[in-house]
Amino acid sequence: MSDLFQSAGLGAQTRRPLADRLRPAQLSDVVGQDHLLGPDGVLTRMLETGTLGSLIFWGPPGTGKTTVARLLAAATDLRFEQISAIFSGVAELKKVFEAARAARLTGKATLLFVDEIHRFNRAQQDSFLPVMEDGTVTLVGATTENPSFELNAALLSRAHVLTFRTLDAEALEKLLARAEAEEGRPLPLDEGARAALLRMADGDGRAALTLAEDVWRAARGGEVFDATRLQELVQRRAPVYDKSRDGHYNLISALHKSVRGSDPDAALYWFCRMLDGGEDPMFLARRLIRMAVEDIGLADPHALIQANAARDAYHMLGSPEGELALAQAVVYLATAPKSNGAYVAYKAAMRAAKQHGSLPPPKHILNAPTKLMKSEGYGEGYAYDHDQQDAFSGQDYFPEAMGRQRFYDPPERGFEREIRKRLDYWDKLRRERGGRS
Repeated sequence: MSDLFQSAGLGAQTRRPLADRLRPAQLSDVVGQDHLLGPDGVLTRMLETGTLGSLIFWGPPGTGKTTVARLLAAATDLRFEQISAIFSGVAELKKVFEAARAARLTGKATLLFVDEIHRFNRAQQDSFLPVMEDGTVTLVGATTENPSFELNAALLSRAHVLTFRTLDAEALEKLLARAEAEEGRPLPLDEGARAALLRMADGDGRAALTLAEDVWRAARGGEVFDATRLQELVQRRAPVYDKSRDGHYNLISALHKSVRGSDPDAALYWFCRMLDGGEDPMFLARRLIRMAVEDIGLADPHALIQANAARDAYHMLGSPEGELALAQAVVYLATAPKSNGAYVAYKAAMRAAKQHGSLPPPKHILNAPTKLMKSEGYGEGYAYDHDQQDAFSGQDYFPEAMGRQRFYDPPERGFEREIRKRLDYWDKLRRERGGRS
């Protein structure tokens, strides 16, 4: 049967994938993680002591987490066991732990590598604690998600979190050079296409090697592809962006802070990154409305109008035309004068409301629809502001036991300059007319 396939020319297709053939055989071959494996790297220092504690590897796909775990086991003479949280349950965990205990009786310790460890629920994560504490296993868990949010505090307290970085262009270029040496031929790409392939890999070493393999498969004798042809051949790898996970929160934080920092160019970039990653435009519209009230407020009262109008325009136009309305709102908010005066005032007033309990309003501002209420002094002495000079009575509206408070302190920016003038003027009148200021 094997001869039949070989005669059909299919033997070459059964070769191991390029990424697997180029998997590093020693830690010094790993690229892009010098902060961990360089001369002063964290893992280098650990290995110099001859001991290895439990670890959590946190980083994006294709950065070498699995490879490093395997090589660490070899470097420390530990038995290597690998499972994936996607395919494993409690029964399989018990079998792994029992095998580790049996190996320990023979004098062989186990490094247990758990891929996608964040996929285990809280109870499953807790099951690792006893075998970590008694030394049955040295746990190395890999996760693409923020361990602070996805892993039990008890598990984190027993492990050292190490961050794996996305591979930069220099690291990816090293991988391509190794691939060319392995294949014995250069990649049929011009300079622009080679740079484009590195960008498409998006910091993922495995993706870079897979793309390179696709290029070699597609090339005919003597062909050299430019960037446009490369994109047509291999298509474009989707951006690394998980709408429901860590990447989602990182990018919306970047967008929000760019708007707050009055940088329309950066804000547009992060906005487009999220759209390109498949984010729901209505989520972005809601966040723009939040930015309008939190970071601009009354410094430009039109900011909220613009944000709401952009949301309505998207509802009317749909995609892709409606996305331009949202982009316009991004630019408007980023270039608007900034103030968190109303936001700070709201937070301060809420704290006061919680601290002072159920204080009643002063009686002079209460309505008195019944004779009993009038006899109790409800509404007595109330001055109707429209009947007063300047339409301002200067009366105190805070609970008597609380005293007058100042929550809103508008900065002298944008429209709030005018509001500041009004408040200063009313404070002056209040003092003149005997009210507390």
